Amino acid sequence: MGKQSPFNEAVAKFGDRRWRLNNLYWIKDKDGNVVKFQLNPAQEQLLDELHTLNIILKARQLGFSTFILILALDCCLFNSHFEAGLIADTLVNAQNLLDRIKFAYERLPGDLKNLRPITASNSTQVEFGNGSSVEVGVSLRSGTKNFLHISEYGKVCAKAPDRAKEIKSGALNTVAPGQLVFIESTAEGRSGDFFDKCETSQKLRDMGAALGIMEYKFHFFPWFLDQRYRLSDPVKLTPDEEKYFDELLAEHGIDLDEEQERWYAAKWREQGDEMCREFPSVPEEAFKAAKDGAYWAKWIAGLRQRGEIRDFPFETRTVVNTFWDLGVDDSTAIWLHQIIAGKHRFVGYIEDSGEGIAYYLDRLEKWRAQHGATFGQHYGPHDIEHRMQGENAESVKDVAARLGFHFNVVERTKDKYGSIQRVRTILPQCQFSTPAVEAGLNHAEQYSRDWDEKYGVWKSQPRHDEHSHGADALMTFADGWQSPPKKTPKQKAIRVV
Repeated sequence: MGKQSPFNEAVAKFGDRRWRLNNLYWIKDKDGNVVKFQLNPAQEQLLDELHTLNIILKARQLGFSTFILILALDCCLFNSHFEAGLIADTLVNAQNLLDRIKFAYERLPGDLKNLRPITASNSTQVEFGNGSSVEVGVSLRSGTKNFLHISEYGKVCAKAPDRAKEIKSGALNTVAPGQLVFIESTAEGRSGDFFDKCETSQKLRDMGAALGIMEYKFHFFPWFLDQRYRLSDPVKLTPDEEKYFDELLAEHGIDLDEEQERWYAAKWREQGDEMCREFPSVPEEAFKAAKDGAYWAKWIAGLRQRGEIRDFPFETRTVVNTFWDLGVDDSTAIWLHQIIAGKHRFVGYIEDSGEGIAYYLDRLEKWRAQHGATFGQHYGPHDIEHRMQGENAESVKDVAARLGFHFNVVERTKDKYGSIQRVRTILPQCQFSTPAVEAGLNHAEQYSRDWDEKYGVWKSQPRHDEHSHGADALMTFADGWQSPPKKTPKQKAIRVV
């Protein structure tokens, strides 16, 4: 009896998806070599823990994009009329995903390609003889997808929030309940849909609740799952590095061997603050790194490390100052501030939209009564003298004065970047009391430059988004704060004898 052809031998095993994934497909490895695709431990784990909706927070270079691409091709070849969609942060990257799928298809056994011929192909789509297809783009709205992969969604949310909204409202709504969705990314700041989905799915995981088909399953894959991240050369660990590894073991039960510790230490020295984002050890670490393009995130991260962001007790004997950014059709933001032991401590944050000045003053009065506080100075932006409210067309400043709040007007800065820089200068002298200011602190941490999608670079001007008002109110503080005048001690009268 003659030896079976590879195809005939494979036919008997085609019903086993894991076998297909490990035996049918060829890829290019990181060195450009053409190799048979083999599931690595992280990919095996994801396959074993697969859910309908999957959100993947990961370290770099663990191979999830490759795995998901091969899985998409496999689903198309072995299911008729199966539609897969692949989304990347740029069109070039999306087209590269499709090229990788075509590369794997071209190296399939000839008999399988004859059974599943490509009937149509262009730079954004490929169709097979069984009616299945793969489509790629930066957002997809057409048709109903059985499989959707969103690559580096964290970066899309950070750099192109409008496109992230389009993906959320468009592409995700093309997937019928019960179909496969993969959203995978490294972390990119503590805001946006990727961050929100990670937070929600983590809470569901921690509750131990059984997931429904429309709930996301959280998957986290740390750097040390990759056995390439090891270093045999000796590296002398610093006290900070030793402390980090000790805390991983004590707090999370992560026991790294010496070669892993050496690699991490060497990489940490190279990457600096980016290490948490690119090579996280635990999920909460991933979002600590500053978002690219963020103006103040590194300074705020420094405050966290020094313990200046925590739940401080409120000091009733110290006056509370307020710093405002006024909105008409959008948000008004107010920071509440004290001077404690020479530090600028922010003890409250208020933000709302679509309300007049009386509403915010009422909010402040309720806050004052609740905390037993005494107000000091109130600082508003330049337009507090110009914006009109009420039948008598009074300025906001005049209305506030009638209600007992007297504003200091902070003149408009000619150079927005100068105000941004003044915040950077004063932040090391600041403290933030959480959770009271958590919302405002998040705005300050995420306030960033705008992204130029055409040229793929950060623009020089800030992005106007939901973080702008809290940030502008903080700039009112940096531009307008003046220390109260020191009281001159009274001189005793000199008695002439």
